[in-house]
Amino acid sequence: MSACKTGPGIKAEIIDYNFISPDASVIMPYILHEISGLVNVDSNMLACIQDENGILFFYDLTKREINNQLTFFSNGDYEGIARAKDTIYVLRSDGTLFEISDYKSGNIIVTSYPTEIPSKDNEGLCYDDKGNMLLIACKESTGKGDLSKNKRYIFGFDLVSKSLIKDPVFSYDLKQLKEFAVNNNINLPLKERKQGSPPEPDLKFSPSAIGIHPLTKKIYIISAEDYLLTVFDSIGNIDKMVKLNAGLFNQPEGITFLDNGDMLISNEGQGKGPATLRRFSYNPE
Repeated sequence: MSACKTGPGIKAEIIDYNFISPDASVIMPYILHEISGLVNVDSNMLACIQDENGILFFYDLTKREINNQLTFFSNGDYEGIARAKDTIYVLRSDGTLFEISDYKSGNIIVTSYPTEIPSKDNEGLCYDDKGNMLLIACKESTGKGDLSKNKRYIFGFDLVSKSLIKDPVFSYDLKQLKEFAVNNNINLPLKERKQGSPPEPDLKFSPSAIGIHPLTKKIYIISAEDYLLTVFDSIGNIDKMVKLNAGLFNQPEGITFLDNGDMLISNEGQGKGPATLRRFSYNPE
């Protein structure tokens, strides 16, 4: 289990992407108003889910339209999606995983796995090819057993044994995250404390999406509630942090990368406003 750490010389801004000006902004079809996750299928196709229906939506980036859709289960609160080679996995918020094999054919095979993860609210899912496992980001503070309510946890689901790895793969300490934000001039809201005590930075760090960069292998975690994107290295150390513009990222719930490093972030629609997709080209320093 790796705890997050800081180190000298770490920059707060992410210079590999220009978050002020997306390279493309797309209004998503109305049926994806509640888009909650997306993953690349190839350089031109995304698989998307929304948090009400057990349906895979295949979205063509060039034509900007849904190419196909497949029902994999009944209605439910689906929050995360990942692809491991030719298999797609969908995460329900209660921790149940749905394995969808042969999704390219008309005869999909669906297997469900009740992971028994200690959190009842889970939103982030991605594939870790190095460990051949899925990473599941717990949105809530668990505080159960040996787990602390002051930490956030990433669990691993082993794709060989098809079972949850007992101990968290990563743990992130809220105090250290707050210190990193303050030390790097990240603008967090302030929370009032007891009378006579100065206000303190308010950071929920409730992961709504997680992704692994295909080239650097760094871990990107979005906390929609904080409008915050935090980057960790492959062993869990804090690398970078950026405050997201609420005008561009009204409710960021999904993140994925194309093979060339381009990043795509999806936002759920709010009220009558549409869901959106922001694309950022990868420009390494």
